[in-house]
Amino acid sequence: MNTTKSLLTALAVLGVSLPAGAVDLLETYRAAQGQDSVFAAARGAQRAGQEKLTQGRATLLPSLNATANTTYNDVSTTNTLAGSKQLQRYNSSGYGVTLTQPLFRQNNWQLYTESELQVAQTEAQYKNAEQDLIIRSAQAYFDVLAAQDEVNLTAAQKTAIAEQLAQAKRNFEVGSATITDTLEAQARYDLVDAQAIAAQSNLEIKERGYQQLTNALPKNLQAIGPAFKLEMPQPTDAEKWVEQAQQGNLQLAVAKAGAELADKEVVRNRGGHYPTLDLVATYNQNNAGTNAGFVGAGYESTAATVGVQLNVPLFQGGSTQSKWREAEANRDRANAELESAHRNVDLQTRQAYSGVVNGMSQVMALEQALKSSEKLLEASKLGHEVGVRTNLDVLNAQQQLFSTRRDLYQAKYNYLISRLKLKAAAGSLAEDELVVVNQALH
Repeated sequence: MNTTKSLLTALAVLGVSLPAGAVDLLETYRAAQGQDSVFAAARGAQRAGQEKLTQGRATLLPSLNATANTTYNDVSTTNTLAGSKQLQRYNSSGYGVTLTQPLFRQNNWQLYTESELQVAQTEAQYKNAEQDLIIRSAQAYFDVLAAQDEVNLTAAQKTAIAEQLAQAKRNFEVGSATITDTLEAQARYDLVDAQAIAAQSNLEIKERGYQQLTNALPKNLQAIGPAFKLEMPQPTDAEKWVEQAQQGNLQLAVAKAGAELADKEVVRNRGGHYPTLDLVATYNQNNAGTNAGFVGAGYESTAATVGVQLNVPLFQGGSTQSKWREAEANRDRANAELESAHRNVDLQTRQAYSGVVNGMSQVMALEQALKSSEKLLEASKLGHEVGVRTNLDVLNAQQQLFSTRRDLYQAKYNYLISRLKLKAAAGSLAEDELVVVNQALH
């Protein structure tokens, strides 16, 4: 009975809250916001994407260009009839300004409308990156907790089996048990020893994954506390969640924008044969003069013009038709990707909803199984003492108890992750939902 009490005490310790100052899930997420390189890249992509609208609008606005030149001239002229030679050495220079205002450029207008879609697509990608960061933060956090649970449970199991092994050896020495009990306990101890090594290795890997996200190793992570509770998703209908996802899912929004962009690219490339009409205004000034002591006439001229310029593309080597066909192929690809996105969103939403609902059932079942496993261990220990149970029965009961508690912890983590994934599938995952999940750690 003393062994059983020490085992249950070791297991109970695993559920005790971490000391004050422990890092919780919300703090992990905020650290990831500033340190995660994937999210930093998404933030940079968002800033770059916002410039697309300015660039698209610029193609519709006037452009102003200035030019300037200076040239040294050395001209020698020979009159073969008169036998004379004239030498001119002088500098010529000039400058000019050209103003161009597009009046009709179908491609430029399409570029502008595409830029609006590109900005919308970039914003959707950034919001999706925000949601992805929330899920990755939670996953990294709970991965570390699960790995810590495995290390602690294995250590507690190792301690319990060591006591069982010591008792088997004592019983064998006094002749009240066979060597088989000792061998069984020794084999189970060696197995758990190997599992402890694997658990420690896995913990180090999960900690490095956490570090990759936050640029810091995890310290004193807050474990799930008594505030943890199971809640059904609202609404309690998977079909309604799928409907919400088809309207608000951010991955789907990105794919929709991509399909619309592909359609506009077809129109833009089809317009490669269209003429362009521009208003063009120019001002130029040129002058030239001779150096002192040489013969030559200097001059100065200015010119100002205003007019319209029509350009009709007749043949471009086949590139216009080729780009048109390319754009149509890309449109087919984008439409196929959009259909694939619709199907993926449907599947992901149903999986997440099932993860929440079935996760609740699994947690409740494992909580009941844990109570039963504790009673089984108590009964097996008592039965072994009175001779109606074998040492192997006790070892098996211990193993079942540890496995059940490990599975219960993991089921709770999976339930919380599924809640976040369901919100993400519907496109409504934000920090406030993470705050709700974080309350389970207090």
